[in-house]
Parts: sequence; C-alpha cells; structure tokens
Amino acid sequence: MDRTAQLTARSTPYETAYDPPATATTPATTPATTTSLRTRAARVLEANWTGASTVPSRDLYPHQWSWDSAFIAIGLRHVSPLRAQTELETLLAAQWGDGRVPHIVFNPSVPLDAYFPSPDFWRSATAGRTAGAPRTLQTSGIVQPPVHALAAWLVHRADPELSRARGFLARVHPRLAAWHRYLLHRRDLGGAGLVSVVHPWEQGMDNSPCWDTPLARITPAPARSFRRADLDHGAAEDRPTDLDYGRYVRLAADYRDAGYADGGGEFAVEDPAFNALLIASEHALARIAEELGATGSARRARAQRLTATLVERLWDAETGMFLCRDLRAGDTLSGRGASGSGRGVTGHGAPGSGVEGEPRVPGSRLLPERAVSGLVPLILPGLPRDIAAALVRTLRGPHFSVGDRTRLVPSYDLLGEAFDPHRYWRGPAWFNTGWLLERGLRTHGETAAAEALRRAVLDLADATGFAEYVDPYTGAPCGATGFGWTAALALDLCHRPAVRHERQHLDKSTQRVVPPTDTGTFDRSDRGGHRG
Repeated sequence: MDRTAQLTARSTPYETAYDPPATATTPATTPATTTSLRTRAARVLEANWTGASTVPSRDLYPHQWSWDSAFIAIGLRHVSPLRAQTELETLLAAQWGDGRVPHIVFNPSVPLDAYFPSPDFWRSATAGRTAGAPRTLQTSGIVQPPVHALAAWLVHRADPELSRARGFLARVHPRLAAWHRYLLHRRDLGGAGLVSVVHPWEQGMDNSPCWDTPLARITPAPARSFRRADLDHGAAEDRPTDLDYGRYVRLAADYRDAGYADGGGEFAVEDPAFNALLIASEHALARIAEELGATGSARRARAQRLTATLVERLWDAETGMFLCRDLRAGDTLSGRGASGSGRGVTGHGAPGSGVEGEPRVPGSRLLPERAVSGLVPLILPGLPRDIAAALVRTLRGPHFSVGDRTRLVPSYDLLGEAFDPHRYWRGPAWFNTGWLLERGLRTHGETAAAEALRRAVLDLADATGFAEYVDPYTGAPCGATGFGWTAALALDLCHRPAVRHERQHLDKSTQRVVPPTDTGTFDRSDRGGHRG
C-alpha cells in the first residue's frame, strides 16, 4: 500500500494536546474536504525525508534546519509519531556543548556548492571548539527560534505509549533544558532577562525591515568573497538583496572568527517572536518535566516572569503591538547623546564617531517597524487582556488587514515604505506565522477569526502546491514549492477537531491523556528512504 494512502482511509478524531481547542461552532474536518489535501501534504513530507530528518526543500534548502524541523515534527506526528520523534532527535544530536542548537545540520552527502554558507564557511568543528561544537557533525554556529520543546511535547502526546516505550521525553528533556539555559544565560545581552539574536538569520525572518537600521551599521563582505547558491533556485526579486546578503556574511564571519563567543558583536536585538516562542516552550518544558515525574512549577514561574518582561521591554501602546529592541543603537560616546531604553530615544551618533579614547556608553531603543514578529506573542496565555485585545485589533487593522484585504498574515506592514509583496520577509505571508497566530487567536477566545485563518492556511497551502510563502494580496506562490513546514502545518490544521467551547491555556498543569493517532503500522516501523 502507498505510505500516504493510510491517511485517506478515514479521518480519525484527534485532539491536539496543548493546542487551543476549536469550538462547537467550528465545522469539523471531514474526509470529503481534506482527504486529498492530507494525502498531498504527507507526500511532500515523504519526498523531503532523508532517512533521519526532513529538508525544507530538496533544491533550495537541502540540509536540516532547526525551527523548520520543529514545525515539521508537529505535522509529522499525525502521519508517523516515530518519524516525528526521530526528526527532533536528529537535530538535538547536533547540539553544542554550551547548549546551543545550531540553525543548520549539514548533510555530508550534499555538495558544498549546493548551499551557501556551506560547512567550510562555518568551520564549526574548529572555530566552535571552545563552545563545544560536535567533532563528527558539521553545523552552522548560529541558532533559530526555540520551538523545539513545544514540538517535543506535541509529538509525545500524539502517541504517549510509543513515546514512553522509546524513552523519547527522557532523552530529549536534558538537551532541551540545556538549550534554554544557553539562551537565558548566554544570550541575555540586554541584562533584563530577554534573549537577544546576534544575526538576522537567528530570528528566522531573515530580511525583515526590522533589521534595516541595525544592519546599516555593518560593513558588507565584498561580493566577490561569496557565491549565492539561493539564486540558482529562486527569483532574485523574491530573495534578499546582494547588499543585505553581504552584511549577513560579514556578521556570520565575525561571529565565527570570535569563536562563536556571545556578547561582542555589532548586532544584538531583542525580538518579540523569538522570546514568545521561548516562553511557549518553557510552558511545554513544564509539561515534559511533570510527565517525567518532576515538578514544572519553576518553569511556569519563569514563563510568567518572561511574559511580564516581554511586555515591559517590547510592548508599544502607540502601534498596538510588540517591537524589536536594538541593543546597539546607543553604543555612543559619553556626553554625546548616549541613550537609555525607550521608544523615542534618538540622539545617538554614528558608530565610531566622537572623541578618541572617550568611553562608549551602551543603550537601546525600540525599532519602529511593524512586522509579524510583533504579533506572535498572541500565542501566550499570560498576556494581559488589554494587550491581547490590542494585538487582535492590529491584526485586523490597516497595517495587516487580515480578514479584509489579506487572508494570511503579511510579514510586514502593508503601509510601510519597505513593503514588498514578493521579497521574502518584507511583505509576503508565511504559513508558519499563520499557524502560530491561529493558535494565538484560539488561545484568547477569537475562535471565528482563528477558523478563518485556519481555512486560509489550508486553502492557500493546497492551491499553491505547499509554497514557501505567498503574495499576501493575491495568494500567488513565491519561493520554493513542496515546502516542508507548509505541508506539515497544513497537515496539523487538518486534524483540528470540533470540541465544546472553552478556552484552553498553554500553562494548565493537567490535561486529559490523548489517545494515539490511528495511522496504522507505518508509524511504528517506518524508517524512510535515503537521499537520492
């Protein structure tokens, strides 16, 4: 039997633990409306499977990406809980000694020129030796958003019996805890408790206009010093510019040449989505600890503190959303307009300006760009009610216009000068952020809006052949097709059932045990194929 045919046999009731529920007014997913979509989504995941992990795209992204794998595992749990567990285990096997989970784990069978930056650029085993980089695996040296504990918990709940028999949570929990320790201790560059990213690629929204101001301080690497393999597989007008790419390369090379030590680079930004995903994963780690017989109270308390700090540091009432904080904006000379925190801070000089020998004074400021990153904290159940309501208004308002001019959430302000409906994270709508905001809307009781967004994700994923991202106005596909997390998250949303109306918080300490999904023996025995 075709491996994906098992999905079409019947639509099994499946309550996704840790997910905000649908309501009694939400139409249930039925075989007639979703069987073919589920089958096509499963075939994408099968085609992208390498035997131990799933590539985002066979041509454009031929290795394992960190947050891609977390999202992919969330969808894979409906097809094969075993494969979903393996996805996360393969990624975490590449963890560094200091706790970081690298954003790429390279497949040694893929030619070096198939993707840039390649392993010989990152030199993880040598440049990362002090930070504990693996000796036998080639990885990058930067990170991506910490969705992994949330993914691990969801994967466990897909088949608790299999998970317990394999000791899945017992094996991944120490690695997930070390990953969070690294972020909370090594990356608290602002000293207030939030995590900072040190490269735009770490936040996952690579060329967002949020980075334009901090990147303007970076001298780009010469164009002749690297070759962009991404342009072999994607239209130049859909991708980051050469100037941006030169700055990405410069930042990565400087970080590498400093031995991947944190704190000394020219780029340090507190991002709302990155920190919100860390908080959501803290809630998940609390659940995992309790499943293993420990207490989760410390994790929950930390999640609550981080939520309060997120609001204090990054909330902007004027825009009605969270903004990024540039920690290097006020690195100016004393007596020449050094800045503290606050949205209205200006008066900072250009880097290197001022009197030689005069001490530099650190400072920070909120960046005024409206991006989807500032809406993602809606996933957090601990947000003050007025802030959650303001985020929903912003989502529906003229800057994002969801439910009016757009169906999926644009990655950037529709009214912003830098908006571009096709260029990567400068305007197009992405399916992973749609999935996150669908969860957030349900978490805060906005069930009709959540259902409309769920339907939009499913319709556009199907219509575009599971595109990497789409034009937010027309839904036209951009980037790669057959994209891993698009297929996986569509598959996940296909399995959301209709249940009675009640709000379900991510940090509840108890929840009914969820039965395993009924997907046949494929789940327990499949090992997948090998890269061709």
